[in-house]
This record gives sequence, structure tokens and C-alpha cells, in this order.
Amino acid sequence: MGDDSGTFAAHRRTAGGISFTDVGEGPVTLFVHGVFTNGRLWRNCVRLLSDHRRCVTVDLPGHGHTPPVGEPSVWGLADAVGAVIRELDLRGVHLVGNDTGGAVAQVVLTREPERFASFALTNCDTEGNFPPPAFRPAVWAARAGLLRAGAPLARLPKLAKQLYRTGYQNVSAVPDDVITDYLTPILGNPGGARFMAALLSSMTPGQLAPIRPLLGACEVPTAIVWGTGDIFFHRSWADWLVDLIPGATGVVEVPGARLFFPDERARELVDALEDHWKR
Repeated sequence: MGDDSGTFAAHRRTAGGISFTDVGEGPVTLFVHGVFTNGRLWRNCVRLLSDHRRCVTVDLPGHGHTPPVGEPSVWGLADAVGAVIRELDLRGVHLVGNDTGGAVAQVVLTREPERFASFALTNCDTEGNFPPPAFRPAVWAARAGLLRAGAPLARLPKLAKQLYRTGYQNVSAVPDDVITDYLTPILGNPGGARFMAALLSSMTPGQLAPIRPLLGACEVPTAIVWGTGDIFFHRSWADWLVDLIPGATGVVEVPGARLFFPDERARELVDALEDHWKR
């Protein structure tokens, strides 16, 4: 997992106040991250794909280089992604989501399905598991106003890495500046901490219920690529998505992989995506 900071900085742009990177040429692949990360979660996927695909990685509001703007909810985050898609007039998009970004991607897909050539979900929130039980302590901490107390962690990446041990198999291999980039807009910024607290507080298990009939009618070819070592999103939720989405044909397992495997085990995800796109 090498240094990608220069590549991302050189290709960073803004649309509608939302920061994103746009690297490479070819079919458009749009990546959506979840809470407490940013577009750099996809850095290794971009490295492997950008020689033959156009890779767009969005920083969701309150994350990375995007300020805390808009409604702090899954609907507001989907508005932000939609703003980038519409401003760039992206069509034939291959949409990929992880974690909370998978929930956001589900909303984005159902709003304008005609823009998408394919869909792919890795371990992510779904109706009935939003937020997952293992993440609820973070939600309770946010509601109690404790996020700002973690501000020193944004300046201590080696210590902050302990927060990511459940999401990475080997968090020590993640560059310190990536962890700093993940946390500084949230813990190191009072406005970011307030936005995150409101965002986490907005999550309820039934919040995604309104899009269930739309996903249930979605014929967009869909890949479900799932790490089996994740404590947040068990394999049963991958099966739930396959049962719901007509365009999904099965689950590709990444054995032992945890939540942030799109970064840590990017080659396995890219291989699954390339196979999906070929078919």
C-alpha cells in the first residue's frame, strides 16, 4: 500500500462544493466510501484500474476535502454524490460502494438508475442493519457529544490506528497520513464533529425501507463482493442483497477480509470487479 497522496492531490476537483478525484480514462467507475474514511480508501483500486478506466472517488460531506455541507443523513450524502454525477454529466457509470457508502450508493442508484451500467457493493449497511450492532457504541458516543474529545487522535496516527483495527487485518501497514486524512476533518474540526454526530444519530434500521421496492425492481447488473472476516456486516447481509436485487446473481467471497478490504486487499476486489464488468 504505497504513497498515493501526490496522485490524489494532482487529480482533485470540486463539483457543487463536493471534492472528488478524477483519475484515468475509459469507462467511468465511481467509488463511494463510508464514515470515518474518505476517497483514499479506494487508493489501491484506483492504482490498479486507472490505466484503463476513469476512476472518480468522492469525498462525502464532512470527510476528506469536502466540508460538512448539506443534510447530515444518508439522503444528504446521496445528494452530494448525485451533484457530482450531474455536474460531470456521467453516464454508463459503474458504481461501487463500501460501508455507509454502500447505503449511499443504493440511494443514488435508485434515484437515476438509467445513468448506471453496473453496480457493486462490498460490505455495507442495508435496511435492517443500519447501523450494525457492532457500530452502535460509536453512535452512542456521538450522541453523547464525545467525538470532540477524540481531537488529539487526529494528531497521533499511530495511536489512532487502534480505532481501525476492527476494519483492517493489518492496520499497521496503512500509511500514517491516510489515518490522519481520515480523522482530521472529523475529530480535528468542531464543525466536522457536529456533522458526524448528527449523521450517526440519524441512522435507524428502517431508514432505507423507502428504497426497498426500487432496489427490488433494479435490473442493473450487480456484484456483491463480501469480506467474510467483518464483524460489522456478516455474510447473511450479502445474501439479503442478492435476494432483493434482481440484477445480483450471487456473492463473491473474500475469505477473512474485513470491512476496509477495498484498500487492504484491493487486488482481490479489482479481480472480482473486472470479472463482473466482463460479464
